[in-house]
Amino acid sequence: MPSSLRSQVRFFGHFIKNKNFWLILATDILLIVVAHAAAYMLRFPDIGKSYAVYCSQISSTLPLLILIKIPIFYAFGLYRGMWRYTSLGDLVNIVKASTLSLCVVVAAIVFINRFNGFPRSIFFIDALLTFLLISAHRVTIRFFYQGSSGSRSLLTRTQKIKKRLLLIGAGDAAEQIIREVKNNPDLPYTIVGLVDDNPGKTGLKIHNIPVLGLIEDLNEHCTRVRADEILIAISALTGKQVKRLNAICKKTHLEHKMLPGLGELIDGRASIKMMRDISYNDLLGRDEVKLDQNEIGKFLTGKTVLITGAGGSIGSELCRQIIRFQPTRLLLLDAGEENLYNIQMELEHELNFANCQPILGKIQNFKLINSILERHQPAIIFHAAAYKHVPLIELNPWEAIFNNIKGSTCLIEAAIIHQVERFVLVSTDKAVRPTNVMGASKRLTEMIMQACTKTKWDGTLTHVNTAPKTHNTIFQAVRFGNVLGSSGSVIPLFKRQIELGGPITITDPEITRYFMSVDEAARLIIQAGAMGQDGEIFILKMGEPIKIDKMARDLIRLAGREPDTEIAIKYIGLRPGEKLYEELITEGEGIVPTRHQKIMVLHGNGKTYAEISRHIIMLKKKAKEFDGEGIKNLLKELIPEYQPETRKQDLQK
Repeated sequence: MPSSLRSQVRFFGHFIKNKNFWLILATDILLIVVAHAAAYMLRFPDIGKSYAVYCSQISSTLPLLILIKIPIFYAFGLYRGMWRYTSLGDLVNIVKASTLSLCVVVAAIVFINRFNGFPRSIFFIDALLTFLLISAHRVTIRFFYQGSSGSRSLLTRTQKIKKRLLLIGAGDAAEQIIREVKNNPDLPYTIVGLVDDNPGKTGLKIHNIPVLGLIEDLNEHCTRVRADEILIAISALTGKQVKRLNAICKKTHLEHKMLPGLGELIDGRASIKMMRDISYNDLLGRDEVKLDQNEIGKFLTGKTVLITGAGGSIGSELCRQIIRFQPTRLLLLDAGEENLYNIQMELEHELNFANCQPILGKIQNFKLINSILERHQPAIIFHAAAYKHVPLIELNPWEAIFNNIKGSTCLIEAAIIHQVERFVLVSTDKAVRPTNVMGASKRLTEMIMQACTKTKWDGTLTHVNTAPKTHNTIFQAVRFGNVLGSSGSVIPLFKRQIELGGPITITDPEITRYFMSVDEAARLIIQAGAMGQDGEIFILKMGEPIKIDKMARDLIRLAGREPDTEIAIKYIGLRPGEKLYEELITEGEGIVPTRHQKIMVLHGNGKTYAEISRHIIMLKKKAKEFDGEGIKNLLKELIPEYQPETRKQDLQK
């Protein structure tokens, strides 16, 4: 017997033993009888004059109605639901079942006696009454359980003092929140009113909760209903809208929270358990990234994927996003023991993805990399491992050579040797006209990647003696700006400084940066990886640059403090290698749009790998000697647009 049939038999057997099933079934049969009899009474008010005739018709038709309607009701799931949770979807199923049973009954009567002596309208009235009675039965069950559970909770526990909650927004999300609070007496809230920007909603009610007025009069409404807390119950807001609502809420001096955006909610359903404090991501207000699921599915599904820097901000988010597309295995490579352990535990125990292999090691260890690729044969590599802290790398430039450049060449050469399908390099906006060693090292990594494409490959390898004359690996890079909340982001530093009472330290009042969320960055990296043909550098659209000074002030206000008065802001000057403004492209790079609205692409025609590798050998030599000045000079020879800044405080001099 097929497994699906066995499960159906077990499912039906469960209901046969369930007394509630028989009770519901018996009630439905009774309601079918009542509906049919009532249909005659409505159709023939003087039914008493022909009682015997109609009684004979009813008694002869009822067995047919029951034999037709009950199986159809079962087929539409009317005996599988938990009726204490009756919803609109269940009522729709009752409509469908009643309509189909009407059609089958009419067809049967026509087939049996062509409606001889039967009033045709009876069966339409019967169908309507059946729907009304069956629906009323289910709804009554729901209200009975809701009432009894509420009564039990009042009798069995001491009444808790609940917060009086006022909702901003009178739409679908607010309706779901009100319903959840009413259905769950354990929640510590009582909803006392709603406000909305639409004046037409003022005076209306949602589940008997009134819309008090406009959002701009929030302070007045909070005072009137004695609100204890405010919830922004709107699931889709721009950064500008969040800033406005946050400012209005602050004037009330009440605690205020919000729902996550629709992209963070399962199936777009709001829940009061998801309410949280407003974050800087909300103020940024970037649109949700839409992915081409089919394209990415072909790219990742059923593949073994290697992620370097898997425990870092970008690497770990790539892991979370990639497992949604069901890869065969995820190889997690990271040099940090704690970070690697954390992402492995999260994937296995929180996200239920067991097919991951943690590998503790450094990317500049070619023997290790070669062994990993030989043993696991990954089809795709996402190379996110790199040193990214500009001032630290400026003071220790040899580490950029060891990690960013040597590590990348190890991976790229191993990918070619083992015929990896795709290699995606995670780059940075600091590679554009770099003024620091970190940016220059990432630009050189891009150049190495482009020199190793299928069309430009010259057969040069630096880590082994023999190299394939041709290869089929598709190389590409993805370039973007700062990621909110990442290990190198200023936001964790600012939050810590605010917690300590200030001051917040900013390098320059005019300094600006591009920002996106880590979730958005990872999604776009995956999408760009699926789009690449070979040798492209994809540029992620970062929107408008943000002033760091303004960001700091917004964060201070989010913490309920005032900048300059309660939390001081101190300007400390640009750090070694730091730019005032960042760029995503260099003039003349030939950037063009792609079919994805948030991704652009550029193609380059740089040096061959043989030319670059000679400089890499010299760079490694300078790095081993800890010669910071020599490293900068060699990088400048390779990258003409690199303009290092000379500073007295550079320790490598």
